[in-house]
Amino acid sequence: MLPTLDGVTHTYVELPGLRMHVTEAGSGDAVLMLHGFTQHWWEWRDVIPTMAQHYRVICPDLRGAGWTDAPPDGYTADQLLGDLLALLDALDLDQVHLIAHDWSAIVAYLLCLEHPDRVRDQVSIAIPPPYIDFDGAMVRSLLRHAWFNFILPVPGLGPWALRTWLTRYLLASVSHGISDEDLEIFTERLREPARARAGSALYRHFIQPVGTRMLRGKYKDQRLTTRTLVLLGAEDPNVRAEFLHGYEPYVDDLRIHEVAGASHFVVDDKPDEVTRLALEFFKG
Repeated sequence: MLPTLDGVTHTYVELPGLRMHVTEAGSGDAVLMLHGFTQHWWEWRDVIPTMAQHYRVICPDLRGAGWTDAPPDGYTADQLLGDLLALLDALDLDQVHLIAHDWSAIVAYLLCLEHPDRVRDQVSIAIPPPYIDFDGAMVRSLLRHAWFNFILPVPGLGPWALRTWLTRYLLASVSHGISDEDLEIFTERLREPARARAGSALYRHFIQPVGTRMLRGKYKDQRLTTRTLVLLGAEDPNVRAEFLHGYEPYVDDLRIHEVAGASHFVVDDKPDEVTRLALEFFKG
């Protein structure tokens, strides 16, 4: 069942080959907020009310997630970036403020690199800039704490795990701020076989290959000119400030801020802090 939030409207936008569910609130300059893995627009439930007092807030469900179509293909960097550009065009948005968490923050970096004119500034949550040097401690932490990376991309196995137990585990094991009710709102969508297959395909065709390219320095021939704030959960075992180095020569204006008391799901753990920091950042 589609959850409701006061002041939020729901529409479906017809994009090329994709019917996308979009929630909106507020008015003024646009802030596009993109959810992370196993989540959808409801990730922003505690951010939307305050943010909408200052901006037009737009929270889409991305390809395969929430109430957007879950086609069997299209989970590649080019297509996911194309979805975002098509959404901006469909909503007549020349430029937006951008907030993105988890895998969508990778798409957001690609948008900033390839179409910097479309983004005023961005807040990237729990994802480093695409230039970090190889860090052995980070790799060891990923192997220890992110073992599910070996399950999720596997056809058959990955979708089965998402439908039955892995979605709940991923959300509940490291977050302090997701209630049982919210947990059900997220896990319910991934019980649908098509959405579980979409989640696995996203890992197989986008998250893992693009993440590997980032670690290998494949984006160092493109400069990040977009003003960027990176928010990291101080308790995130895999993406910590000490792991992030070597990006400085490739960015114009990027700062990193650790959010105390938050792990990977920073928005759920500390929504008020995320809102405050984003508003301060957007106001310059």
